[in-house]
Amino acid sequence: MGIDVHGFNLLRLAAARQALGRTVMIGRQGVDTPADVIRAAFPNEDPARFSGYAEPMLQTLFGATDVHSYDNSAYEGASHIADFNKPLADPDTYDTVIDFGTLEHVFDVRQAFANCAALCASDGCILHLLPANNQCGHGFWQFSPEVFFSLYSEANGCTDTRVFMADLSDEAVWWEVTCPTDGARVNITSSGPLYVLAMTRKTGDLRLEDVQQSDYAHVWNAEDGAQAATQSTPHSIKVRRPVPAPIRAARTWMKRLKPKNRMTTAHPFLTRRDVERLIRSA
Repeated sequence: MGIDVHGFNLLRLAAARQALGRTVMIGRQGVDTPADVIRAAFPNEDPARFSGYAEPMLQTLFGATDVHSYDNSAYEGASHIADFNKPLADPDTYDTVIDFGTLEHVFDVRQAFANCAALCASDGCILHLLPANNQCGHGFWQFSPEVFFSLYSEANGCTDTRVFMADLSDEAVWWEVTCPTDGARVNITSSGPLYVLAMTRKTGDLRLEDVQQSDYAHVWNAEDGAQAATQSTPHSIKVRRPVPAPIRAARTWMKRLKPKNRMTTAHPFLTRRDVERLIRSA
């Protein structure tokens, strides 16, 4: 596990608003950020200082004080050994919880999220960088923006939740996801692998007892369920007529010839963000 360019920039975005303070890593992170990226963001720092594990970088560049880590094994020298499939025994609390590529490897993902919440102090920050599209087999799970909006809602004790999609082939751009409302569903497809990046601030006891997919919750809570279902249908269901075989064959060849577009500005729930501009404006 390591902090790559996208993780590095998510830390920059979080630290631009508030120093990390007491910090815990879910999985002890190494540093996989190229030296030129570190040097461009912090011209007065020597990137060679931050080879190996991430504690020195978090402390020097991002305002972390104590930095601890959790892992299921001692093989990377984590400061706490614990199975995130099980509740943590008497966990300490931290100002910043960093999960950069761990929860997808935990089978009981609900308990893993609960452990992250238990480790986060009130008014603390939780950061996730996890696999989304086209990384099947990397871990047990791939994650949708929906889980972060539904889990880290104001009703569940969180605020300032932001979610981004990052194309692994484009380090300069993120796509900010708008929280779905009124029964809409955010379907995001891509031709290449994507990360989902999420950040939230815990304002009280983070509750996991009633986390539901928002478009279904909209239907269930509507006074007229039939009308709500009709309104939500265009966002979630596409009815297609059968396509004749010769046309299917032609479309297949056209797709092979046409350059692939990884993300699109036409998506109603995605806003293109220049990463450097986003961090500077934080």
